[in-house]
Amino acid sequence: MTRITTEAAIRASGNRALIGYLPVGFPDLETSVEAAVAIAEAGCTAIELGVPYSDPGMDGPVIQAATQSTLERGFRLEELFEAVAAITARTDVPVLVMTYWNPVLRFGVDRFAERLAAAGGAGLITPDLTPENAEEWLAAADRHDLDRIFLAAPSSSDARIDSAVAASRGFVYTVSTMGTTGARTDVDQAARTLADRIAERAEAAGTTALRCVGLGVSTAEQVRDVLDYADGAIVGSALVRALGAGGVTAVRELAASLAAGTLDGGPAAAPTGTGVSSPDTTSPDTTSPEKSATA
Repeated sequence: MTRITTEAAIRASGNRALIGYLPVGFPDLETSVEAAVAIAEAGCTAIELGVPYSDPGMDGPVIQAATQSTLERGFRLEELFEAVAAITARTDVPVLVMTYWNPVLRFGVDRFAERLAAAGGAGLITPDLTPENAEEWLAAADRHDLDRIFLAAPSSSDARIDSAVAASRGFVYTVSTMGTTGARTDVDQAARTLADRIAERAEAAGTTALRCVGLGVSTAEQVRDVLDYADGAIVGSALVRALGAGGVTAVRELAASLAAGTLDGGPAAAPTGTGVSSPDTTSPDTTSPEKSATA
C-alpha cells in the first residue's frame, strides 16, 4: 500500500476528516484488525489505534472497560505492531497510535518509533506528554518520519497552545470538553472557542494548524457541527460500544453513518496546515498540566 501522511489525508478530505478510535486487541487481536479495516472502508479518514493501559486517566468508562478486558487476557505491546502491519497491508488510511507515555518509555522511545514506522504506522498521539518534555520523542519522530500529535484543552494557556502548534505534525488534538472521553448529547461550546484560539495563535506565529476535535463526538450531526469550525472530528467511545455490542458489522455501520456527517457543507473556514518545531526533555513523570482537565 502507498502510505499517505495524516496531513495529506485530512486535506484530501476537504478538511472534513473523520478519525475513528478503536483499542488494539479488543475484543481480540484479529477482530480489532478487522474492525479497523472496516471503519476505513466505511469512510474514516484516519484510524486512531489505542494502546491498552492500566491507568487510563483520559478514557471514559466504555474505553476503560474495553482496554481492561484486553489487558486481562494478556495483551502484549508486540500485538500493537502486528495489528498496525496487518491494517496497513489492507488500507492506505493513516494509522495513528494513541498511547500514554510510560509504555513507550519502557519499550524504548527510538525502538518504539522504529517498530511503528516499520509496521506502516503514521505517528503517535500522546495525551500525557507535553511538548516541553518531548525532546527524545520529537527526535525519534523526525528520524523515522512519524507524526507527533499533542493535545490542547479548553484550559490551555496561550503558551501551551503555542507549543502544541509548534511541535505537532499531523494535527493538533483539540479537546472538546473538560472531562473524560465518552459520547455526549452536545459537544461543548468550549471546543469551538478552543479551535478558534488555536487558529489565531498559529496565525500569530506565522503558520497554520490543522485542528481535529475529540472527546464526546458520537453522531453524524455532531460530526457535521464540529466540521463547521474544525478540520476533523474524532469518534471513540461510540465506535467501541458498537464493536462490543455488535461486532465488526455494527462498527462498520456506525462508521458509515458518522461519515455522512462529513459530506455536508464545505471546508472549515479557518486557515489550516501544520507547524513543526522542537521542544525540550523527556522523563517518566511528564504528565501534562492539562491532564486534570481532560481526565
